[in-house]
Amino acid sequence: MKTKLTILFILFGLGTLQAKKYKVFYLGGQSNMDGYGYVNELPVELNKPVEGVYIFHGNTASDGEEVDGRGIWEILKPGHGVGHKSDFQGNQLSERFGIELTFASELKKLLPGENIAIVKYSKGGTSIHIDAAEDFGCWEPDYTKGNGINQYDHFLATVLNAYLVEDIDGDGERDELIPAGIVWMQGESDAHVKKIAENYQTNLKRLIDLMRAAFLKDDLPVVIGRISDSGNDTDGKVWDYGNILRWQQARFVNQDSNAALVVSTDNYGYSDKWHYNTEGYIDFGKQCAKEMAKLIKH
Repeated sequence: MKTKLTILFILFGLGTLQAKKYKVFYLGGQSNMDGYGYVNELPVELNKPVEGVYIFHGNTASDGEEVDGRGIWEILKPGHGVGHKSDFQGNQLSERFGIELTFASELKKLLPGENIAIVKYSKGGTSIHIDAAEDFGCWEPDYTKGNGINQYDHFLATVLNAYLVEDIDGDGERDELIPAGIVWMQGESDAHVKKIAENYQTNLKRLIDLMRAAFLKDDLPVVIGRISDSGNDTDGKVWDYGNILRWQQARFVNQDSNAALVVSTDNYGYSDKWHYNTEGYIDFGKQCAKEMAKLIKH
C-alpha cells in the first residue's frame, strides 16, 4: 500500500505552472453510485452536456483482474451510469446515469467561479468487508486473496490515470487538479450480516482515511449517502441489518468534523428492489452537492 500511495504523492507534486485550477470530486461506492437512472427519462434541461465540467470515469473491473482504471477526460454528459465502459481512447456511454449530472450542475451554482472536475469509479454489489463481497468485489485496502488486486487498487489506478493527464480540457495548457471532496454511496452489501454491519463505521473510517491520504488531504470533505430499503422483499426488508448499518454511517459522520450525511434517500422511489428511480438520482445529486458545498464553505 505504501508503494501505491507513494506513486500518487509523486503525481500530485507534478508541475506548478498550470493554467486553470479545477476542484476535483471523487464519486465512489456500489450500484447506487453507478447510477440506474434512465437517460431517456431526464428532463430536457438535464439531458445535455454540463458545460465546463469534465469527468474521468474509470473502467470498472472485478477483484483479481489486472489493475484497470482506464478512462479519458471529457465534458460531462448523460450516460455515465451502469453499463458505461472506458479505455484510453474514449467513453462508451450507457443508457443510464447517476448522481454526477445534478451534483455537478448544482455545485456550479453553489460554488460560482469555480471549475469543477469529477473522477468516478464505482462497482455494483461491492462491500468494504471481504466476507460480504461474494462475487462482486470488495474495497478492503489490505486485500490478499489471489493476486491481491481489488476495488481499492482499481480506485487508485483511476486516480493515477486521471492525474497523469496534464491538460484535461484540451485547451493546450496545463491544468491544476485540486482535490476538493469525496462522495461515497455504499453499504448495502455490508448490511446482510449483523457482525459486519456492526463494524461498518470502523471499516468505513479506515477506507476513507486512506482515500483522503491518496488525495494528500487528511481533512478532505466527505459526503455519505445513507442507505435505504425499498421493502421489496418477502419479509419487507432487502437489507436485513440495514438499520444497524445506517446507524454506523451516522456514527462515522458524527465523529468526523468534515463529513456530512445525505438522508433524503429515504424518500426516493425505486426502479427495482435495489436501485432508486430516475427522479431519485436527480434529487440525490443535488442533495450531495448541497452538503458538499456546506463542508467546503465552513
